[in-house]
Amino acid sequence: MTTESIDELLLEGLQEMYYTEQQLVDALETLAEGTENADAKEAFSEHRAETEGQIDRLERVFDQLGEEPTATEDAVVQSMISEHEQFARENEGEVLERYNMEVGQKTEHYEIAAYGNLTSLAEKTGHEEAADMLAESLREEEDALDKVTQVSEQYDQQQIAGD
Repeated sequence: MTTESIDELLLEGLQEMYYTEQQLVDALETLAEGTENADAKEAFSEHRAETEGQIDRLERVFDQLGEEPTATEDAVVQSMISEHEQFARENEGEVLERYNMEVGQKTEHYEIAAYGNLTSLAEKTGHEEAADMLAESLREEEDALDKVTQVSEQYDQQQIAGD
């Protein structure tokens, strides 16, 4: 893929993020349904609703740029989803519970990196309103990471205490 400008790089990143968020709405529902831990289930469900808002926000960013919202497949996200599906078929119980939390953390780290880059590109290209919206999604992803990390740590402590 040849990219001619920073504006094109921004657009390509937005298209991948649009794909990512659409895929994660379903993935977060799967994680919530496949998790017995009440705190983790709640965190996944809350972030699913937040992700739907991020999709709407991305659509507004596309509008700001005068572009039609278009999703471009992101191989990294597709790989994470496939890896989780395989792991979930082969594992259960405590191991799957903890793995679901790990997947949540990995995903948040990936989204933080993507939104951080998109925010920077939007600022660099003079799209301040778009940059503000992307920064809002970045903050939400950082908060989601904090929450899933906290839930994971609490889960680990409960497992240690229960052993």
